[in-house]
Amino acid sequence: MLVKAIKTRALIPPKDDLLSVIKESIFDLKEKSIIIVTSKVVSIWEGNCVKISAVKNKENLVKKEADLFIDKKIISKEAGYVMLTIKNNILIPTSGIDESNANGYYILWPKKPFASAKKIYDFIKKTYGLKAFGVIISDSHTTPLRTGIMGIGISYYGFNPLRDYRGKKDIFGRKLKMSQTNIVDSLSAAAVYEMGEGAEQTPIAIIEDPGNIKFTSKNFKKDSLRISIDKDIYSPFLKSVKWKKGK
Repeated sequence: MLVKAIKTRALIPPKDDLLSVIKESIFDLKEKSIIIVTSKVVSIWEGNCVKISAVKNKENLVKKEADLFIDKKIISKEAGYVMLTIKNNILIPTSGIDESNANGYYILWPKKPFASAKKIYDFIKKTYGLKAFGVIISDSHTTPLRTGIMGIGISYYGFNPLRDYRGKKDIFGRKLKMSQTNIVDSLSAAAVYEMGEGAEQTPIAIIEDPGNIKFTSKNFKKDSLRISIDKDIYSPFLKSVKWKKGK
């Protein structure tokens, strides 16, 4: 597997043309590649940006963008400047709102990230003539009880997001009951590592030869990675706090 970060010109909020940036920055794409695009530049493309000076209270914006949120006053003082939220069934600080590399704007998440991934997929298919490939829209993400950030996929298109080992045997013949590999987040973590978090100006990555991925443009009516809080193995923690509804 080869992961390559792609240098581009800066996309300028509140709105810029991501598709032209892809075309002028990527000259060749191999079949069975995965193209990862950061959610920030997707949102700039779609104009999903809010001028910081026009927002009186960022906390209210976070609550508006969240599906669920925890009242800020119960979060530890060490992390008190961040609100804990759930958006699009993803546990993410501050509803994914970002103000780094944003030129005075709050960059929100794409409103319909799966539709956005499909638009990028269609553009790449038409422009580069690929038949089997995938698209991921990524963001940076924190992991509970771990320092630092890594990549996560907030949407995807063009491939099966899971590698299912259930019913197969391990090296000692034991039948696996639960194991499924999350391909989307695994590839996102590798891509975001290459793209960086500062002034690298590399909001796109290409993964060539990812191996053992089923490419398909069907069955994307729902997010196959989604798990309800009630069925999640971390349900005792997630249900032990009083979530409030956003929007």
